[in-house]
Amino acid sequence: MKYTPLLFTLLLFTLLLAFIASPATLQAQTSARRQPNIIFILTDDLGYGDLGVFFQNQRQKTDDSSEPWHYTPNLDKLAASGAQLTQQYCNAPVCAPSRASLLTGVNQGNAHVRDNQFDKALEDNHTLGTVLQTAGYTTAAIGKWGLQGVDEAGPDWPAHPLKRGFDAYFGYMRHVDGHEHYPVEGVYRGPKQVWYNYENVADAMDKCYTTDLWTAAAKKYITDHEQGADATKPFFLYLAYDAPHAVLELPTQAYPAGQGLKGGLLWLGSPGHMINTASGEVDSYVHPDYQNATYDDDRNPATPQVPWPDTYKRYATAVRRIDDGVGDLMQLLKDLRIDENTLVVFTSDNGPSIESYLPVPYVPNYPTFFNSFGPFDGIKRDTWEGGLRMPTLVAWPVRIPAGKVVTSPSIFSDWMATMAEAAQMPAPARTDGVSLLPSLTGKGRQPESLVYVEYFHAGETPDFEEFGESKRNRRRDQMQMLRLGNLVGVRYQITSASDDFEIYDVVKDPAQRVNLALQPGYEQVQEQLKAKVLQVRRSNATAGRPYDNALIPAVPASGKTAQGLAWKYVQGDFPWVAAESGQKASAHGTAKAVGGKELRKKKGMVYYEGYVQVPADGVYEFSLTTTGKAFVRLHEAILLDADFGYAAGSGLTQRVPLKAGLHPIKIAYLSGKGAVSALTLQWKKAGEAAWHPLRIADLRH
Repeated sequence: MKYTPLLFTLLLFTLLLAFIASPATLQAQTSARRQPNIIFILTDDLGYGDLGVFFQNQRQKTDDSSEPWHYTPNLDKLAASGAQLTQQYCNAPVCAPSRASLLTGVNQGNAHVRDNQFDKALEDNHTLGTVLQTAGYTTAAIGKWGLQGVDEAGPDWPAHPLKRGFDAYFGYMRHVDGHEHYPVEGVYRGPKQVWYNYENVADAMDKCYTTDLWTAAAKKYITDHEQGADATKPFFLYLAYDAPHAVLELPTQAYPAGQGLKGGLLWLGSPGHMINTASGEVDSYVHPDYQNATYDDDRNPATPQVPWPDTYKRYATAVRRIDDGVGDLMQLLKDLRIDENTLVVFTSDNGPSIESYLPVPYVPNYPTFFNSFGPFDGIKRDTWEGGLRMPTLVAWPVRIPAGKVVTSPSIFSDWMATMAEAAQMPAPARTDGVSLLPSLTGKGRQPESLVYVEYFHAGETPDFEEFGESKRNRRRDQMQMLRLGNLVGVRYQITSASDDFEIYDVVKDPAQRVNLALQPGYEQVQEQLKAKVLQVRRSNATAGRPYDNALIPAVPASGKTAQGLAWKYVQGDFPWVAAESGQKASAHGTAKAVGGKELRKKKGMVYYEGYVQVPADGVYEFSLTTTGKAFVRLHEAILLDADFGYAAGSGLTQRVPLKAGLHPIKIAYLSGKGAVSALTLQWKKAGEAAWHPLRIADLRH
């Protein structure tokens, strides 16, 4: 066994605490802290249908022995204590882009990490971590990262979690390491590296099953925080499990008795015995509920039932282990008396997979055994509902009523705005999402979420008999999904911007069997879908699309328009260019151009809103320079971002193909951060030499 002294001084947390807080002290801390602690639990390849409350309990009630089921009792309890988001989507049907959109709060039409760009560096911009750090939180990421920088050698990766808003990190850095759940033994995929901040500490992790390892580390982090010097601060924990993603490995033993502060998984901190399940035989323990499980494999009650294949015993055990871990964490919050004011989110990164990575003679892993995709068609890498609809649960006892079911559509990129509001901070202007607190708490009007997905995969939807015939073996290639109310538009094998969408009412028809686009009366919806998917995105050279160069449609004016832009000034000390969210204006008016006297030395935000009048079809270039910080959105796409990391006075440019007509524009400017306020926004048609300021004749409101 190799280890270094640094390992013990920096990582291997001791169980000797600086002090033990009394119940009275803990209660005082909880009541005094208005901002909630936040725990975001993300699983890997867990399907919507894998949770009891969303689907498995229905199978159990049906009691059809040809339709096996598994159990998630602790997650069901979590659901009962808070809210179920039955119509929440991931931003992409595979891990890297899904996680990147979650962490940065932007959809896949504006994201830096797209398609299958595993390990690509998460862009250096606002993240959940940076926003909550600014709000006064201590932050930690535990588990799978996979966004560190693909061509860079560790440990100093360009997008290491410590460079993206996290104070501490413990886990698998590379996404492929998460395909093996025993980092030392490497039972099926070879040994892997486990990182504590910038040090590889895997050598000390003998017999550590990663679901247990991440759970024990999370419990240790929370306990040390609440009983340490930072107890007066709220914490944010991003806990990213690498299961039930293949390889389908088993724990060493039963989940330890008890839960919370004195039971369940415990961090021991001794090399070779890092946690209290790091003993026995690796890859050996099947949960007793599934050890002798049988089912009707031929749908003939007259023939004997047969045992579940080992592959599915493994899958069910892996899910149950996560369930046990979540129950353990929730009890810990109660033991520490912080459960009432801790916001806990549980979900998955994408739909269920067909991967097992197990050798012969194990049978393949098909999500049809448990119907892990739930009532939907599609799996991981599909933009059908089964690949995108996520099993999301949210608890926050002081704010969210127990037993709540939220049916309004939402998407992962909404969590940035949601957490910012919970932390009493404005969301960054670049955030594509909206706060979900109104629908979660039942207070206030819930803004509409932009549920949009674009993705490429050179494969096919599986030919499962559970799926509609039109989807079986359906070639994927370039795909898009956009939700409008109860309707979802989907395109596969896109070749141009003019390709028709299939249209489904996913409330009445969750399996997407009736294509409404084939019926009369949906022609206007078809055109709306084709226009909006161009208006919500901008192209990315690393993830080309066949519609990248299509001219973005203009919009009809909403009533009579006048020249210029409407502006308003909101006074306040903002930490970044903040999203406009209905704040009361201290002043307002009409601007003949951008950057006039409405820019002030007083601290605050200046918001412009209106239209750019594009005279003719073509490609246009926009340029922005400012002495402060600013952000520009055209339609719902990011046009120019001069906020995070922007060097005052530097120029930004962006090319956009536009149809003639009116194009909505929003400009946000952070005022009062310097002695002189200056904002210059120019444009020209591509190929022209001279730039032109956006003048009153170019602007409408």
